[in-house]
Amino acid sequence: MEDAPDSAPYHQLGPDTVLTAVESCGYRTDGHFLALNSYENRVYQIGLEDEPPLVAKFYRPGRWSDDAILEEHRFALELAKREIPVVAPLPDRDGTTLHRYKGFRFALFPRRGGRWPELDQRDNRLWLGRFIGRIHAVGAVRPFEYRPALDSRSFGTDSVRFILENRLIPGHVEEAYRTLTEDLLTQIEGRFEMVGALRRLRLHGDCHPGNILWTDAGPHFVDLDDCRSGPAVQDLWMLLSGAREEMAVQLGDIIEGYTQFFDFDPVELHLIEPLRTLRMLHYAAWLARRWSDPAFPMAFPWFGSPRYWEDHILALREQAAALDEPPLPV
Repeated sequence: MEDAPDSAPYHQLGPDTVLTAVESCGYRTDGHFLALNSYENRVYQIGLEDEPPLVAKFYRPGRWSDDAILEEHRFALELAKREIPVVAPLPDRDGTTLHRYKGFRFALFPRRGGRWPELDQRDNRLWLGRFIGRIHAVGAVRPFEYRPALDSRSFGTDSVRFILENRLIPGHVEEAYRTLTEDLLTQIEGRFEMVGALRRLRLHGDCHPGNILWTDAGPHFVDLDDCRSGPAVQDLWMLLSGAREEMAVQLGDIIEGYTQFFDFDPVELHLIEPLRTLRMLHYAAWLARRWSDPAFPMAFPWFGSPRYWEDHILALREQAAALDEPPLPV
């Protein structure tokens, strides 16, 4: 799904370039410029003259094709059209949402503030479940054509292969990582085979609390950059936390709200721990793949240390045990 990395590298993306890029879309900036917390892309809040600020997202060179980015935009706009609270890109007068300036591809978004959701409250969990159900009802209307699917090969097998082939693990734990991940991937494949044919929807794909902002009007969803096809439960399990009994209660509330707008197949509960394990494997490989970006060593200085890999392997061993447990009793 990735283009060849033939665009300008991020070190050429300075404030002048960012502001001039925004002005090339017809806006008058006031010079105010704030880098927001984002690593995969570069995201900035831009002040405007006589208008509220907006947010400019500059896409990582070589990551997504134009078609994949535009499909993300169309999905967000489709949701917004149905009054589902997602932050969608701002089209220009010609309807264009993906812009180019000096080799960079970027999109502009309205600024939407908010706080993290308080998921310890049942009413908030119900509220989120209803909105995710509405997102999935729209996501089921048609498939993605250019966005990838969430599967054990891309998130699991490819991630492990990258780590091992690039010899990123200290020698004293390399064999433990190799054998453990082989067993985990076998367990995960077994769970997917047991579940059988899945209904794959267009998903948010990265629906963790940091991508949900709450105001007095309720929640809204941001950052569909990782939207992809997959099982519905992928957009639910990352909202859970705490002990197993607590997660069961939380998930029950979310599904109660969800099923007011869309059906949920309970067989997908068997996929929560496989999906959690795949995310852990993918996260480690993501950090490794991005290590040449200067922002990553500064933001994640602990990555790659012997202690990091020892803790990672310990967490994966805990996942091996979790994969043997029955699904949450919702």
